[in-house]
Amino acid sequence: MSSRALFLVLILFVSGCATEAPVQMMSDARQAIAAAEEADADRLAPEPMTEAKRYISLAETQIRNGSFTSAWQNAQRAKNQAVEALNTAQTAE
Repeated sequence: MSSRALFLVLILFVSGCATEAPVQMMSDARQAIAAAEEADADRLAPEPMTEAKRYISLAETQIRNGSFTSAWQNAQRAKNQAVEALNTAQTAE
């Protein structure tokens, strides 16, 4: 494959990713938040839980507005914060 053709395929791939809602990442983030809530992270790790919920809410708004790349990034942030909260809650017990 020529470098030009490879470049075109890459551009199509990247643009395709930016136009689809980040369904899997949103699901992953919601599952991480639910697991953290079950571990009582709202009480044991309030700061990362607050951030996780703020990021998922922002991502939901961005999806409604069609800002899928930003939504994916914020869903990833929500997941990371929820995992941090879960880890903190599990070690605090």
